[in-house]
Amino acid sequence: MSAAAPAATPATAPAVTLAATSSTRAADSLAAVLDARTPHIVVDTGHTPQYPGATGASGRVEYQYNLDLSTAVADRLAAARYQVTRVAADGLEIALRDRATRTPDADLFVSIHHDSMQQAWIDAGRRREFAGYSIFVSEKNPQYAHSLRCAQSVGEALRAAGQTPSLYHATPIPGENRPLIDARLSIHRFDDLVVLKTAPMPAILIEAGVIANPDDEARLGRPDTIQLLATAIAQGIQGCQTPV
Repeated sequence: MSAAAPAATPATAPAVTLAATSSTRAADSLAAVLDARTPHIVVDTGHTPQYPGATGASGRVEYQYNLDLSTAVADRLAAARYQVTRVAADGLEIALRDRATRTPDADLFVSIHHDSMQQAWIDAGRRREFAGYSIFVSEKNPQYAHSLRCAQSVGEALRAAGQTPSLYHATPIPGENRPLIDARLSIHRFDDLVVLKTAPMPAILIEAGVIANPDDEARLGRPDTIQLLATAIAQGIQGCQTPV
């Protein structure tokens, strides 16, 4: 009787090769995610409890509005997995020159404020003439072009959220008359704003609304408005950063 032919050996090599290739790709993808640099944003709460800034029509001080909105912005950015550093949210005094320079490697400095208007206008009964947001950049900032790009991104996001740009600071009166870069987005130059010109990273300052105007103040204090503004500002910040 002749010997039986040996059984054929299963062709397993290609499967091993495919598995190895798939594993390598997965490892490469994971490494890319782990190596990706998370954007680092400094969220500055304008003013302090001791020096609280403007006073709203109701008597509530600006720092409280700044704290509410900056906290909501920081929360939105943290939820998007950004690294966030808070400034002045703890209520402690801090010099203007120190606000942006303590974290020089951050990707963006954003200072959150709420606006007033000149006392002469208030005394003349003109509180309701201006409402809405303004954004400031400084040409003295070493990364002015990037600062302006972020201001534009935030301005677009605020407009998309239904917010009204205020041109109060472009009014040709002493103490105002700031160079207007973009009227549609209410972006102004304020070259000597200390927190902007001393920041080593791109920097913008946002006046979220006019608390000297009783109607705008009431709107700005509502939780739904705070969340709407925070979402828009965070989206604008994300729009001018490298995606996570």
